[in-house]
Amino acid sequence: MPTTRRAFLQTSVAATAAGALLPTALRAATAEPASRPIPSSGEQLPIVGLGTWITFNVGEDPQRKDECAAVMAAFFESGGRMIDSSPMYGSAQPVIGYGLQKLGRPKALFAADKVWTSGDGPAQIEETRAYWGVPRFDLLQVHNLVDWEAKLPLLFEMKAAGKLRYVGITTSEGRRHDLIERIMRDQPLDFVQFTYNAVDREAEARLLPLAAERGIAVIVNRPFEQGALIRRVANAPLPGFAAEVGATSWAQLLLKFILAHPAVTVAIPATSRVDHVRENLAAGGGLLPDADLRARISAQVRSL
Repeated sequence: MPTTRRAFLQTSVAATAAGALLPTALRAATAEPASRPIPSSGEQLPIVGLGTWITFNVGEDPQRKDECAAVMAAFFESGGRMIDSSPMYGSAQPVIGYGLQKLGRPKALFAADKVWTSGDGPAQIEETRAYWGVPRFDLLQVHNLVDWEAKLPLLFEMKAAGKLRYVGITTSEGRRHDLIERIMRDQPLDFVQFTYNAVDREAEARLLPLAAERGIAVIVNRPFEQGALIRRVANAPLPGFAAEVGATSWAQLLLKFILAHPAVTVAIPATSRVDHVRENLAAGGGLLPDADLRARISAQVRSL
């Protein structure tokens, strides 16, 4: 699937706030990531998003909350849109809300969150929405399929009533792929989220082809296996073939491997550092590896 470039406008207030939060050396303009369409609507979405698992669970520490706000500022300034979170991510949701308020509530935001308990779904969703401070979510997902038979109808009802734009399901670490596949076949999902990277390629067998067949957008979580892949390659030189796609770091090469799959809509690496979020967004621009180069990337990482 070819990628296209789109410019995403932000309010002047948000742009000013974002610039104020960033160190001067990091304010230089960078190419925005390419975009791909959400199959169910055609809406364009930048192919690199922002995850918040662990990295945004900083409690009430004011310095660390400001660091997260700076990451969000750099994310929007570099052309990002999708921020993904969950009620199970500790303080991540109110920290996102803090950052959005500090940035003047950027209009580029694509807000993605989850419902995951077997209890009162509407109450949890409303609490989540209040934490973010958004009028509604763009995407809500059933987290790790918890109580999915009750929660999916709730989300579809919200979508029909105009209280939600998209509906999805999630899993991680290769779990419950058989059930994920069945739900993808049976339900009118807009999004599915699962793990996929250069060493965990199980999704290539069935889930990615099925998503393409069914017109379901794919969010890739754990692109770096919660940092394990970065640690794995840390002492290895960047291979010469990285230059073929303009990757200047292992992180960019690992992301480009994922983003090059035509069924992938967006990957959501998590980070607590401004330089890393800029590096991640830059991976979504420029050339992506073809099938032969993707095989070389995977083989190289697996050999380490």
